[in-house]
Amino acid sequence: MRFALHVPNFAEPGEMVEMGVVAEASGWDGFLLWDHLFAGPDFPVPMADPWVVLGGLAARTNRISLGTAVTPMARRRPQKIARESVTVDQLSGGRMLLGVGLGNPPDDEYGAFGESTDLRVIAARLDEALEVITGLWSGQPFDYNGEHFTVRGAQFLPVPLQQPRIPIWVACQVPNQAPLARAARWDGVILAAMTDEAGVELPGAEEVAEAVAEIYGLRGGLDHFDVAVVTPGMPARETIQMYQTSGVTWVLVTGWMHELQALAATRP
Repeated sequence: MRFALHVPNFAEPGEMVEMGVVAEASGWDGFLLWDHLFAGPDFPVPMADPWVVLGGLAARTNRISLGTAVTPMARRRPQKIARESVTVDQLSGGRMLLGVGLGNPPDDEYGAFGESTDLRVIAARLDEALEVITGLWSGQPFDYNGEHFTVRGAQFLPVPLQQPRIPIWVACQVPNQAPLARAARWDGVILAAMTDEAGVELPGAEEVAEAVAEIYGLRGGLDHFDVAVVTPGMPARETIQMYQTSGVTWVLVTGWMHELQALAATRP
């Protein structure tokens, strides 16, 4: 089992880069960033663009896995994400992870900027965006004609260092089962339990086991597939053991900046 810091991008950019450097030196396996534009009209705080921060981390680190958890794909241009993710993968020597999801809360991620908050539309855009991204990652001339995105004869080079592609992990709020089918088509799932206030709770071991079993059935196995669980702070040893028994491969340790700064210097 591997451990990553799951870092809100509610901070100054340099602060986040330095935390990632310390985390690698302390033995953490991953450093994954939230991908929000702002924290809502009632919570004005400094925020960093996660993709620019990832570029800085790629240049300042050598071993630790880097990525987003999660990027709301429906509000991003897939061609831009394809370029950005390959750039980070190349600069880091093949350490990029792409975590994707619908985006929460929709009113802040979409509605504040005049975009649809209809979850059916958001889900359809997410699915199409992943098809476009992986098509562009191929390095071959690519065409796509969907309801939400169109590509005509685009060829993106270079290709990712990681093959067959940069790993794509799909977020799922347990016990919600609907996103599990999407996750099963890709390379990993990020399991989280969210409160009404968007705070992080500890996912139940039974819920995690059920989600893993569902994905196992959909895929016919878990080979080359990661199961990540989002936790508030470092879980107890007994909880980690239960997760591991359920098939969890990554623990994403979440907290506010002052909490994560203290954790970054502690080997998990």
